[in-house]
Formats: sequence, C-alpha cells, structure tokens
Amino acid sequence: MHDYQLVDGDSTVYRDGSIKLHTPAGFEGMRKAGRLAAEILDACAELVKPGVTTGSIDDAVRGMMLDAGAVPATLGYRGYAHSSCISINHVICHGIPGDKVLKDGDILNIDVTPLVDGWHGDTSRMFYAGEPSLKARKLVEVTYECMMLGIAAAKPGARLGDIGAAIEAHANSFRYGVVREFCGHGLGRLFHDAPEVVHAARAGTGPELRPGMFFTIEPMINLGKPWAKVLGDGWTAVTRDKSLSAQFEHSIAITETGNEIFTKSPTGRDCPPYV
Repeated sequence: MHDYQLVDGDSTVYRDGSIKLHTPAGFEGMRKAGRLAAEILDACAELVKPGVTTGSIDDAVRGMMLDAGAVPATLGYRGYAHSSCISINHVICHGIPGDKVLKDGDILNIDVTPLVDGWHGDTSRMFYAGEPSLKARKLVEVTYECMMLGIAAAKPGARLGDIGAAIEAHANSFRYGVVREFCGHGLGRLFHDAPEVVHAARAGTGPELRPGMFFTIEPMINLGKPWAKVLGDGWTAVTRDKSLSAQFEHSIAITETGNEIFTKSPTGRDCPPYV
C-alpha cells in the first residue's frame, strides 16, 4: 500500500515518504524549471567538442543558470561542489567536472538541475565529442529509445513497474545491461522524493500512477554487463567491466490523459546528433 499526498504549489512539502500529487500551480512551476533545464542542454550542444574541459562546460552551465535567475540544485548538495554532472564513456553517472579534456570520439552525459522559484528541472542528455564509434552511437540511440518507451508507459492507471519493464525489454533486445544501482525519483519542490523509478522491473508491479505525480525517468544503459561501482570520490559511478554507458533523463508529470514532459528540448535537440 502506498500513501499519496495532495500538495498545493505554494505549500511546504515534507520528505515524509508519500507520493505527492501536485496541483496546477505545481505544473506551472515545473514547466518553467524544465524549460530552463532544456534550454541549458540545448546550449551545451555548442560547447561539447574535442579539446574542451568538463570544468569549462560546468562553468558555462552555472553561468546560464545564474543569468536566468536560477541556482544550481547540485551546488552544495550533500557536499557536491559543481553545477552539473558530466559522465564520459564508461562513467555511468555523477561524473565530476574538472580538468578532464574531451577527446575525439568521446560520448558524455551532461546532467543539470536548475532550481527555479523553488522547483527542480532535472534532465540529462548524451553528447558526442567529435565522431564516436558506430557501437557508441548505437548505444546512445537505444538508450534514448529506452527512455521514450518508459515515458510512453507512464499514464494514469498504469503501474510504476510498467516503466521499468518497457525499458528493460528494449535494452535486453540489444543485449545491453540496465543499471540497477541507480534509479529515477519523484521531484518538485524536493530534489529527490518518492517514488523510486527503477529501470528494470516487472510489469504490473509497484504504485499506481495517478494524475499529479512528478518524477524522472533516467535509464542508464551499459554496452556490457549492468553492474556499477562507485569510485573513491564517493560520487563517480563507472561500469565494472569498463564498457561504455549512456543515459538520458526527462522530468515528467502524469496527467489525466497520459503524461507531460517538462524538460523536452524547445528546439528538438533531445537526442544527438545535434545539427
């Protein structure tokens, strides 16, 4: 049995483990935050190229957020000192920006979460530095398809497990590994909230999806085995077999008729190549 809590857009929301059902005010807040997050990733498409450092991209992300009157939700979060996560090649997620220089053929995920008027717009996309290999391109394309199939399964009356089942089935058809150690999550005024959105699950299981629920769908797909490990910095998660990994993330809402994607690119740049 799962607890659901109707919350007003201006109310204080507590981390009580309940699944929040948001009002129209919440939808408006998330649309603004999601739009800014998507615009920032659109701009990142011009920044990613061989020879550029991940730290310089992070600096640009922070500047775009501040210029828009937002703040980076990750900055200071549990001691994290950066405005984005940038994960290259075999890094699954939570890669730390720094002096690392992008090389021709690298694939990378940029994950941003601007905090706009108290609402979190959480999204990530894959990018290519130069010309990646065919197997890298295919992994990225399939990972995007996994996310979109998961989103298609998110509708009122469905179960949370339906999302993970759709993602896992598609990834398995290419013999890719679906990471289990990390998952999507509820969000809104809280950065991370109930429910947990696992990306490998059994259809028909988990909480019922109801209008007003906000959460992320962010599958991490490995070219090899699904297993992950976290490095000594306490953040960077990598594939155990050093195979390539890819991830996409959208923040969505369940509506009366289906779902709404808050973080969709206004220019159609949701999946590379970004021309």
